[in-house]
Amino acid sequence: MQTHPTQAVVLAGGQGSRLRPYTDDRPKPMVEIPGTGTPIIGHQLSWLAAEGVTDVVVSCGHLAEVLQEWLDSAVLPLRVTTVVETEPLGRGGGLKHAAKSLPHPDEPWYATNGDIWTRFSLREMAEFHSERDATATLALARPRIPWGAVETDEFGHVLDFIESPPSPYLINAGVYVFSSAFTDLLPDRGDHERTTFPRLARERSLAGFPLPQGAYWRAIDTAKDLTEAARELTSQPR
Repeated sequence: MQTHPTQAVVLAGGQGSRLRPYTDDRPKPMVEIPGTGTPIIGHQLSWLAAEGVTDVVVSCGHLAEVLQEWLDSAVLPLRVTTVVETEPLGRGGGLKHAAKSLPHPDEPWYATNGDIWTRFSLREMAEFHSERDATATLALARPRIPWGAVETDEFGHVLDFIESPPSPYLINAGVYVFSSAFTDLLPDRGDHERTTFPRLARERSLAGFPLPQGAYWRAIDTAKDLTEAARELTSQPR
């Protein structure tokens, strides 16, 4: 069986309302990271290609024609197919709809949300997935809390102020490895994180891959995220 997937789905159909006005005339994955001249999805496709992916299906929705036009005109490092949701299917339904266009339905596949900008070894994640014989594996990130934290002692005395500390909790990083059997478990409509994932967790078939120490990860949800991503460019590998 193919251990390292060569195919992936990118979910790029969200409206990105919190990124307005950037998303008034383009879908969220088409918003450019300041200073790079490249939209978020361009960074994603370069990363996927560097990790051995040769075929990507992009699931489009909001302002799909803008994304399709860019994909048609750009020089891309892999083969890209687009599918368009004519009606909202939810994240799980969108994944299932897109997965039907993958070139190798009997092989595992990656998936990523269209607003994630990250760099880590997908091959290592795929090996982690295979070693655990998981049906699905999700990458886990530990983001920084956007507020300053206050440290106190047992008597209530303030000891220190900590600016943007790491969260004590791991979160779903929006990057996945799925076995071929996972596609049939997805809902035709709805959210797989409320249906399929809890079921797999009960069956101990869902694995969580913590991002390696120092790996870059950011969800681009707001204008502040764009600004911070641009600033981080100076200290992170592209």
